[in-house]
Amino acid sequence: MLSLRLAVVTDFLIGTSIASAEAWYGIATWYQPDGRYGACGAPSQNSDLVVALPPGLYANGANCWKHLGIINSDNGAWVDAVVVDLCPDCEGNHIDISSGAFSKLSTLEKGVIDVTWYYE
Repeated sequence: MLSLRLAVVTDFLIGTSIASAEAWYGIATWYQPDGRYGACGAPSQNSDLVVALPPGLYANGANCWKHLGIINSDNGAWVDAVVVDLCPDCEGNHIDISSGAFSKLSTLEKGVIDVTWYYE
């Protein structure tokens, strides 16, 4: 199964001319912003394609407003999401994405998915 995941991700990266981009491997969970202000200073809706980074990657806001390409490692589904928030409970390469962004990658019922992501 791992080789299939790597093949899907590799094919995607090559097919989109970003093979040289630094890829991060981790998990994604979802949350509902519900119109609240994120750590980057703007409100987000559940349907917005947004992401919250763990403290180490949030880097005191240095990555606010950057776009991430996020790929579901299992099925190759892809979404572009904007960094708008900090996920204080996320560790390592765990990202928390809005329910709107997560639904582009998988069903909400799945809850947690393996992802590959990169800064666009």
